[in-house]
Amino acid sequence: MFPVGDEPVKGGPAAVVTWALIALNVLAFLLELSQPTAAALAAFIDAWGVVPREYSAARDLAPTIPLPFWSTLLTSMFLHGGWMHLGGNMLYLWIFGDNLEKVMGHVRFVVFYLLCGVAASAAHILFNSGSGVPAVGASGAISGVLGGYLLLFPKNQIRVLTRGGIAAVPAIAVLGLWILIQFVNGMGSVADTSETDGVAYMAHIGGFAAGLLLVKLFAVGRRLEAVA
Repeated sequence: MFPVGDEPVKGGPAAVVTWALIALNVLAFLLELSQPTAAALAAFIDAWGVVPREYSAARDLAPTIPLPFWSTLLTSMFLHGGWMHLGGNMLYLWIFGDNLEKVMGHVRFVVFYLLCGVAASAAHILFNSGSGVPAVGASGAISGVLGGYLLLFPKNQIRVLTRGGIAAVPAIAVLGLWILIQFVNGMGSVADTSETDGVAYMAHIGGFAAGLLLVKLFAVGRRLEAVA
Protein backbone atom coordinates (compact mmCIF):
# COMPACT_ATOMS: atom_id res chain seq x y z
CA MET A 1 0.00 0.00 0.00
CA PHE A 2 1.46 3.32 -1.12
CA PRO A 3 -0.22 6.39 0.50
CA VAL A 4 -1.19 9.27 -1.79
CA GLY A 5 -3.53 11.36 0.41
CA ASP A 6 -5.67 11.59 3.55
CA GLU A 7 -8.66 13.32 5.13
CA PRO A 8 -7.78 16.93 6.02
CA VAL A 9 -8.55 18.53 9.38
CA LYS A 10 -11.43 21.02 9.14
CA GLY A 11 -10.28 24.59 9.66
CA GLY A 12 -7.05 25.45 11.42
CA PRO A 13 -4.09 27.45 10.11
CA ALA A 14 -2.48 26.81 6.75
CA ALA A 15 0.27 24.22 6.95
CA VAL A 16 3.06 26.71 6.26
CA VAL A 17 5.61 24.93 8.48
CA THR A 18 5.04 21.64 6.67
CA TRP A 19 5.67 23.31 3.34
CA ALA A 20 8.67 25.22 4.77
CA LEU A 21 10.20 21.96 6.00
CA ILE A 22 9.71 20.41 2.58
CA ALA A 23 11.37 23.44 0.97
CA LEU A 24 14.33 23.30 3.38
CA ASN A 25 14.85 19.61 2.66
CA VAL A 26 14.82 20.25 -1.08
CA LEU A 27 17.25 23.17 -0.74
CA ALA A 28 19.59 21.07 1.41
CA PHE A 29 19.51 18.31 -1.21
CA LEU A 30 20.36 20.83 -3.93
CA LEU A 31 23.31 21.89 -1.78
CA GLU A 32 24.41 18.26 -1.72
CA LEU A 33 24.14 18.09 -5.50
CA SER A 34 26.29 21.23 -5.79
CA GLN A 35 29.31 19.42 -4.34
CA PRO A 36 31.93 19.35 -7.10
CA THR A 37 32.98 15.70 -6.81
CA ALA A 38 31.75 12.41 -5.39
CA ALA A 39 34.52 12.60 -2.79
CA ALA A 40 33.41 16.09 -1.77
CA LEU A 41 29.82 14.90 -1.44
CA ALA A 42 30.90 11.94 0.72
CA ALA A 43 32.90 14.28 2.96
CA PHE A 44 29.92 16.64 3.19
CA ILE A 45 27.64 13.81 4.32
CA ASP A 46 30.27 12.53 6.76
CA ALA A 47 30.65 16.00 8.24
CA TRP A 48 26.98 16.95 8.62
CA GLY A 49 25.35 13.56 9.15
CA VAL A 50 25.00 11.76 12.49
CA VAL A 51 28.03 9.51 13.01
CA PRO A 52 27.37 7.40 16.14
CA ARG A 53 31.08 6.96 16.82
CA GLU A 54 31.39 10.74 17.37
CA TYR A 55 28.82 10.57 20.15
CA SER A 56 30.63 7.66 21.78
CA ALA A 57 33.84 9.69 21.65
CA ALA A 58 32.00 12.90 22.66
CA ARG A 59 33.90 14.89 20.04
CA ASP A 60 33.91 15.78 16.38
CA LEU A 61 35.87 13.45 14.13
CA ALA A 62 37.25 14.31 10.71
CA PRO A 63 35.84 15.70 8.53
CA THR A 64 34.97 18.30 11.16
CA ILE A 65 32.37 21.08 11.14
CA PRO A 66 32.55 24.67 12.49
CA LEU A 67 29.85 23.87 15.05
CA PRO A 68 29.60 21.58 18.11
CA PHE A 69 29.55 17.93 16.98
CA TRP A 70 26.02 17.46 18.38
CA SER A 71 24.72 20.01 15.86
CA THR A 72 24.47 17.09 13.43
CA LEU A 73 21.39 15.95 15.37
CA LEU A 74 19.65 18.81 13.55
CA THR A 75 21.58 19.14 10.30
CA SER A 76 21.27 15.43 9.48
CA MET A 77 17.46 15.75 9.37
CA PHE A 78 17.67 17.84 6.21
CA LEU A 79 20.11 15.71 4.21
CA HIS A 80 19.19 12.75 2.01
CA GLY A 81 20.90 9.91 0.22
CA GLY A 82 19.20 10.35 -3.16
CA TRP A 83 16.12 11.50 -5.04
CA MET A 84 14.02 8.49 -3.99
CA HIS A 85 15.00 8.95 -0.33
CA LEU A 86 14.05 12.64 -0.51
CA GLY A 87 10.86 12.08 -2.51
CA GLY A 88 9.50 9.34 -0.26
CA ASN A 89 10.13 11.32 2.90
CA MET A 90 8.61 14.52 1.52
CA LEU A 91 5.53 12.64 0.30
CA TYR A 92 4.90 11.28 3.81
CA LEU A 93 5.54 14.71 5.37
CA TRP A 94 3.11 16.34 2.93
CA ILE A 95 0.37 13.74 3.53
CA PHE A 96 0.60 13.42 7.31
CA GLY A 97 2.27 16.62 8.51
CA ASP A 98 -0.42 19.16 7.66
CA ASN A 99 -3.08 17.65 9.93
CA LEU A 100 -0.75 17.68 12.92
CA GLU A 101 0.31 21.24 12.19
CA LYS A 102 -3.32 22.39 12.00
CA VAL A 103 -4.02 20.75 15.36
CA MET A 104 -0.84 21.90 17.12
CA GLY A 105 -0.23 25.25 15.48
CA HIS A 106 2.95 26.32 13.73
CA VAL A 107 5.36 26.71 16.66
CA ARG A 108 4.33 23.57 18.52
CA PHE A 109 4.48 21.53 15.35
CA VAL A 110 8.03 22.54 14.40
CA VAL A 111 9.26 21.87 17.97
CA PHE A 112 7.47 18.49 17.94
CA TYR A 113 9.02 17.63 14.57
CA LEU A 114 12.56 18.52 15.67
CA LEU A 115 12.26 16.69 19.00
CA CYS A 116 11.09 13.54 17.21
CA GLY A 117 14.06 13.81 14.86
CA VAL A 118 16.49 14.16 17.76
CA ALA A 119 14.89 11.20 19.54
CA ALA A 120 15.23 9.14 16.36
CA SER A 121 18.93 9.94 16.07
CA ALA A 122 19.42 9.13 19.76
CA ALA A 123 17.89 5.69 19.24
CA HIS A 124 20.12 5.10 16.22
CA ILE A 125 23.21 6.15 18.17
CA LEU A 126 22.27 3.93 21.11
CA PHE A 127 22.03 0.80 18.96
CA ASN A 128 24.99 1.61 16.67
CA SER A 129 27.43 3.29 19.05
CA GLY A 130 30.56 2.08 17.27
CA SER A 131 29.44 2.86 13.74
CA GLY A 132 31.34 5.31 11.58
CA VAL A 133 28.59 5.38 8.94
CA PRO A 134 26.78 8.74 8.77
CA ALA A 135 23.00 8.65 9.10
CA VAL A 136 21.00 11.28 7.21
CA GLY A 137 17.38 11.92 6.34
CA ALA A 138 14.09 13.26 7.64
CA SER A 139 12.78 9.73 8.21
CA GLY A 140 13.14 9.82 11.99
CA ALA A 141 11.29 13.12 12.40
CA ILE A 142 8.61 12.00 9.95
CA SER A 143 8.27 8.72 11.87
CA GLY A 144 7.36 10.91 14.85
CA VAL A 145 4.74 12.64 12.72
CA LEU A 146 3.33 9.23 11.80
CA GLY A 147 3.21 8.19 15.46
CA GLY A 148 1.39 11.37 16.39
CA TYR A 149 -1.00 11.00 13.46
CA LEU A 150 -1.81 7.42 14.41
CA LEU A 151 -2.71 8.43 17.96
CA LEU A 152 -4.87 11.42 16.98
CA PHE A 153 -6.39 10.18 13.73
CA PRO A 154 -6.60 6.36 13.89
CA LYS A 155 -9.83 6.19 11.88
CA ASN A 156 -8.91 8.78 9.24
CA GLN A 157 -9.16 7.33 5.76
CA ILE A 158 -5.83 7.21 3.95
CA ARG A 159 -5.94 6.99 0.17
CA VAL A 160 -3.48 4.34 -0.93
CA LEU A 161 -2.36 3.14 -4.32
CA THR A 162 -2.92 -0.58 -4.85
CA ARG A 163 -2.77 -2.88 -7.84
CA GLY A 164 -6.49 -2.34 -8.31
CA GLY A 165 -6.30 1.46 -8.15
CA ILE A 166 -6.91 3.95 -5.32
CA ALA A 167 -8.47 2.58 -2.12
CA ALA A 168 -9.39 4.18 1.22
CA VAL A 169 -7.87 2.45 4.26
CA PRO A 170 -8.02 3.49 7.96
CA ALA A 171 -4.85 5.15 9.22
CA ILE A 172 -4.47 2.53 11.94
CA ALA A 173 -4.10 -0.16 9.26
CA VAL A 174 -1.66 1.79 7.06
CA LEU A 175 0.54 3.14 9.84
CA GLY A 176 0.18 0.04 12.00
CA LEU A 177 1.57 -2.07 9.16
CA TRP A 178 4.34 0.47 8.59
CA ILE A 179 5.59 0.42 12.20
CA LEU A 180 5.27 -3.39 12.37
CA ILE A 181 7.64 -3.62 9.40
CA GLN A 182 10.04 -1.23 11.14
CA PHE A 183 10.00 -3.32 14.32
CA VAL A 184 10.60 -6.59 12.46
CA ASN A 185 13.44 -5.15 10.40
CA GLY A 186 14.81 -3.22 13.36
CA MET A 187 15.03 -6.30 15.55
CA GLY A 188 16.76 -8.10 12.72
CA SER A 189 19.30 -5.32 12.31
CA VAL A 190 20.06 -5.38 16.04
CA ALA A 191 20.61 -9.13 15.91
CA ASP A 192 22.89 -8.81 12.89
CA THR A 193 24.58 -5.64 14.18
CA SER A 194 24.80 -4.53 10.56
CA GLU A 195 23.57 -1.69 8.36
CA THR A 196 23.76 -3.54 5.09
CA ASP A 197 20.54 -2.20 3.59
CA GLY A 198 21.27 1.44 4.47
CA VAL A 199 18.06 1.92 6.47
CA ALA A 200 18.26 3.12 10.09
CA TYR A 201 15.30 1.13 11.40
CA MET A 202 15.98 1.93 15.04
CA ALA A 203 15.81 5.63 14.19
CA HIS A 204 12.36 5.04 12.68
CA ILE A 205 11.24 3.21 15.82
CA GLY A 206 12.69 5.87 18.11
CA GLY A 207 11.03 8.69 16.19
CA PHE A 208 7.69 6.87 16.10
CA ALA A 209 7.82 6.24 19.86
CA ALA A 210 8.64 9.90 20.50
CA GLY A 211 5.67 10.94 18.39
CA LEU A 212 3.33 8.70 20.36
CA LEU A 213 4.65 10.04 23.68
CA LEU A 214 4.74 13.73 22.77
CA VAL A 215 1.72 14.31 20.54
CA LYS A 216 -0.92 14.75 23.24
CA LEU A 217 1.35 17.20 25.08
CA PHE A 218 1.76 19.32 21.97
CA ALA A 219 -1.90 19.04 20.96
CA VAL A 220 -3.30 19.84 24.44
CA GLY A 221 -5.84 22.64 24.48
CA ARG A 222 -6.35 22.53 20.71
CA ARG A 223 -9.65 21.92 18.96
CA LEU A 224 -9.54 18.54 17.25
CA GLU A 225 -12.55 18.70 14.91
CA ALA A 226 -11.35 15.86 12.71
CA VAL A 227 -9.84 13.67 15.41
CA ALA A 228 -11.49 10.25 15.51
